[in-house]
Amino acid sequence: MSSRLQAILWVRPRLRILNQLLLPHRSEYSEINDCRAGHHAIASMQTRGAPAIAIVAALSLAAELCGLEFSSAAAAQAHIRQQLAYLSTSRPTAVNLFDAVRRLNKVVDAATADGADVCAAYVQAAEAMLAADIADNQAIGTHGARYIAETAGASSIKLLTHCNTGALATAGHGTALGIARTLHELNVLSHVYFTETRPYNQGARLTAFELLEERIPSTLVCDSAVSALLQSDPGIQAIVVGADRVAANGDTANKIGTYQLAITAHHHNRLFIVAAPSTSIDLDMPSGKQIEIEQRDPSEILVQSGFTQSSVATGSLEPASVQVAPLETRAWNPSFDVTPAALISAIVTEKGVITKQPNSSEFDIKAALS
Repeated sequence: MSSRLQAILWVRPRLRILNQLLLPHRSEYSEINDCRAGHHAIASMQTRGAPAIAIVAALSLAAELCGLEFSSAAAAQAHIRQQLAYLSTSRPTAVNLFDAVRRLNKVVDAATADGADVCAAYVQAAEAMLAADIADNQAIGTHGARYIAETAGASSIKLLTHCNTGALATAGHGTALGIARTLHELNVLSHVYFTETRPYNQGARLTAFELLEERIPSTLVCDSAVSALLQSDPGIQAIVVGADRVAANGDTANKIGTYQLAITAHHHNRLFIVAAPSTSIDLDMPSGKQIEIEQRDPSEILVQSGFTQSSVATGSLEPASVQVAPLETRAWNPSFDVTPAALISAIVTEKGVITKQPNSSEFDIKAALS
């Protein structure tokens, strides 16, 4: 099943992204004409999700290059390297971005005829990444759906997911939510529960939007209600989440709150599955201890922002902020946490399902992908 939603629209030389800060109340696309606009869109979370971040970064430079001319191959290469380094500062945790930068630099280094040749090679490589991400996500959906159905041994599947890992977070279909989409296509998905995902509410805003758009039966739950939900409903077979970075041993950095979901899944004897493309795996990072965790503005916790209820009803979308905590309150606001491999049942990539060896608390991802 192809998602009706398209968060990234690319028709050379024009890049447009769905502004996710306005969702779920308005679908509005923003023009991304150069790297500065791409960096801002990523840092401000107009676009988010590790795969989508990498694609938008790559294509923002592609859009910029379509309007530039260079006197030599060396001049084009220098400009591209500088802009890729700048784009890599937009979000520090998502490994897909750094993987894309590394691969694109290799493409640029290999193109040496002239400036136009270098730019053409870069744009073609960025476009190939867009197409590959969609295919990878569909493969993740197929592998994950089969694994859950076979492991759970049930003809009717209930899942819980966290944050937003669907078409809005990728080039299309999605990772963890892509598995739910595939199960729905196979007519074996009975229900999806999804967390609000504080403090940015990606679940309540974005996953809700996607599931309603796709007409998938679903229910929103508070982040703090998941343990009670698993206790009350033994029919929920699995928690499925995405990943921003997976270390070589399987430790996984994902949206804050993922770690506590893994703990409660383990306690209630449910599957806890990470769904991510292989570009999210960092084999150079031995464990999650080395993963840099982005710290975001404390105001995201202290202040609730949105649109007034009356303006949503009329479509005028008047922004409003409400100070929840006392003005002098301190807040700790990490964007991600790291779930130990010992709590993860399986890691699903486009290449298949990776599981641990018997009696092992860690994954051997390098061997699994070789």
